[in-house]
Amino acid sequence: MLNDAVKYIKERIGDFNPEIGIILGSGLGELADENCDIAINYADIPDFEASTVVGHKGRLVFAKINEKNVVMMQGRFHLYEGYSAQKVGFPIKVLKKLGIKTIIITNAAGGVNPNFHPSDLMIITDHINMMGTNPLIGANDTEMGERFPDMNEIYSSELVDLVCKVGNSIGVDLQEGTYLAFTGPSYETPAEIRMAKALGADAVGMSTVPEAIVASWANINVIGISCICNAAAGVDMAVLSHEDVIKTAHNAKEKFKKLIKEVIKKLK
Repeated sequence: MLNDAVKYIKERIGDFNPEIGIILGSGLGELADENCDIAINYADIPDFEASTVVGHKGRLVFAKINEKNVVMMQGRFHLYEGYSAQKVGFPIKVLKKLGIKTIIITNAAGGVNPNFHPSDLMIITDHINMMGTNPLIGANDTEMGERFPDMNEIYSSELVDLVCKVGNSIGVDLQEGTYLAFTGPSYETPAEIRMAKALGADAVGMSTVPEAIVASWANINVIGISCICNAAAGVDMAVLSHEDVIKTAHNAKEKFKKLIKEVIKKLK
């Protein structure tokens, strides 16, 4: 399965060797629209799944950005779409086989920290897995990663510092915090958000954690960035909707693109 997907992609990208991967979350796909040398639809890749969420185009986009070869996932898979954690993590294994060394994982999230505001960007420093599953369950591929991988620093502190310095240098204010992942698709209840806050979460969402676990296991450097799109349930009693999430992410897109491009430039 994995080799079939990698073979199919390599036949279409030729001598393009990606070194950086980016997963573009809800409302953040414009970076791929503006930087596209080669695009491959997920539906055409063996053993890839379809992305069914509004705001996720469902394609791999290859481009050179600031002299770096980049592959972008314009849309991702989620547990709430009915996919297993293993299926959600499968594209990360493909990107590893294609040669990436670093991955930037982005998402749209709800703010638990009362100091966060819609359109803020939060650098993920750690995560809490409340999804009830793990993408590494099952037979282990020892060539790619260890059976019992250490998760002490999934989100490299060195890269967190780098992103913060980049933000300061270009005038993009950044928050830092812990991301907690629920399965969705329903938004969290106020009681669940109180629990998340008690556990130490600053933001909540329905993605990222499976991909980050697989990437860390496969020795890929991980950068996580959340676009805070709303206050989580109970923090603000406004009714939550996916349309508002997309709208807020759209409002943050310019500073998001500016930050990502500059981070790419600084990555070694």
